[in-house]
Amino acid sequence: MSLALDLARQGLYSTHPNPRVGALVVQGENIVGRGAHLFAGEAHAEVIALAEAGAAARGATVYVTLEPCSHRGRTGPCADALMAAGVGRVVVAMQDPNPLVAGQGIARLRAAGIPVDLGCGEAESRALNPGYLQRMEKGRPWVRLKQAISLDGAVALANGQSQWLTGTLARSDVQKERARVSAIMVGVGTVLADNPRLAPRLETPLRRYPVKVILDTHLQTPTDAALFSSPGAVWIGHGPEVSTAKRSQLQKAGAELLAVPLDGTRLDILELLRLLAGKQINEVLVEAGPTLASALFAAKWVDEWLVYMAPLLLGQGAQAAVQAGPFARLAEAPRWQSRSFELLDNDLKWTLRPQEN
Repeated sequence: MSLALDLARQGLYSTHPNPRVGALVVQGENIVGRGAHLFAGEAHAEVIALAEAGAAARGATVYVTLEPCSHRGRTGPCADALMAAGVGRVVVAMQDPNPLVAGQGIARLRAAGIPVDLGCGEAESRALNPGYLQRMEKGRPWVRLKQAISLDGAVALANGQSQWLTGTLARSDVQKERARVSAIMVGVGTVLADNPRLAPRLETPLRRYPVKVILDTHLQTPTDAALFSSPGAVWIGHGPEVSTAKRSQLQKAGAELLAVPLDGTRLDILELLRLLAGKQINEVLVEAGPTLASALFAAKWVDEWLVYMAPLLLGQGAQAAVQAGPFARLAEAPRWQSRSFELLDNDLKWTLRPQEN
């Protein structure tokens, strides 16, 4: 199963909106087939592994990181392919929460007399597909907040200067984080201040680029913003009262406009996330300034906090990464679990998740 999970990781940047899945066909002591699902609409991992195994698949054990599908989408049911190949046993890391599958693939295999073992490598499989699983289980995408901060917890000097807090290696790592997600989200304030491209910059061009989502209540995004000329679709979430002329201008520039209800004076973040889930967005990388970050933390919609910490002090008046509280007691302050640390030259990449009570 560990090898099957390694195969699944090959689709880290490309399988959207499908999950990352790997499969291995084992005959006795020998691996006779390997497969990884790489692109939506193309062959699933089990089908690729069975094709490589050929006749050797008969009676073999198949290890797969997610329940074989039982329905016909853009490709045929993998459960049927396994039965047709005459495999002897299937080991599945976890059940697929997709209502179109949800145990039906396993049930079909067992009904055909094929033993199925479930649960080997489940934690690792879940870690590979947090967005897909959350979209299926909770109806919203996985939100990964990315911030570059100083040792004193700031994202910019008092005058707003923030480029660049971190070094070249850390900024290069951000491009990989951008490439793996379904969408990159920023507030319109970031667009106006920094004019970012938002598309990942990698040595090898991507076959799939993440959608660029702008939170822009009043449609202030300039039609000549750099994000319109970089790869990837542009979606703009806006409030109910916007200029018809500005709507038309942004649509002509290439934007898809998403009407989002307000929560007070700001866009309702939960409704936007649900809207994105309905458009098959699995993982969202939020590149937030203090205002958007604070709103996300207050609503408890941050599933993972990706901190690039630079070893410098920004001093008095610097812009804090997030505004929270005030808290009367230390016990009220939200705590986070450290999931990983990585040293990138002189900067620290720190991955955290909310601490479960």
